[in-house]
Amino acid sequence: MDWQIKVNHGRPEYGVCQDNSAGPCLHLKSVGASFGLERKVDVHPAQLPFLTWRWKVTQLPAGADFRRSTTDDQAAQVLVAFEDNRVLTYIWDSTAPKGTAAAAPSFPLVHIFAVVCESGAADANRWLSETRNVAADFERAFGRPAPRVKGLRLQINSQHTGTVAESYFGEVAFRSTPE
Repeated sequence: MDWQIKVNHGRPEYGVCQDNSAGPCLHLKSVGASFGLERKVDVHPAQLPFLTWRWKVTQLPAGADFRRSTTDDQAAQVLVAFEDNRVLTYIWDSTAPKGTAAAAPSFPLVHIFAVVCESGAADANRWLSETRNVAADFERAFGRPAPRVKGLRLQINSQHTGTVAESYFGEVAFRSTPE
């Protein structure tokens, strides 16, 4: 199944692009909006525990901080959905310190745990590579082994702060070993 756009609020601005250093990429821009591109996957974290991706943020949503629901906006996030309605979200936050890991605001019957992979504008306008062990992150967050992964979403949002956010994503892949 291919990637599908999912709009939570506002009008999505996105497109496929080509970057000299990153190759094919996805461009997302949010003007007071919230949306993502998602696809169904079937991955067993015991076999493919590592998720790798490349991303670049060119504009952070001003005043955003995932730790408060009124400012829960990010220029870039990678969400991993498991078959037990639990979600890990890896975020590039505007202000929450890198390494922060905590439950995030969620919907009824869905439990979301956020990990801040990058924070602030120090590395803005630069492609960064990330590698996360989703099996270990799931166990740390929820206290049990990770079930199968059923979905992946690349998301941007700035509806809470009413600001503008912009980011780019390169390759996203599950792997058996860290890259």
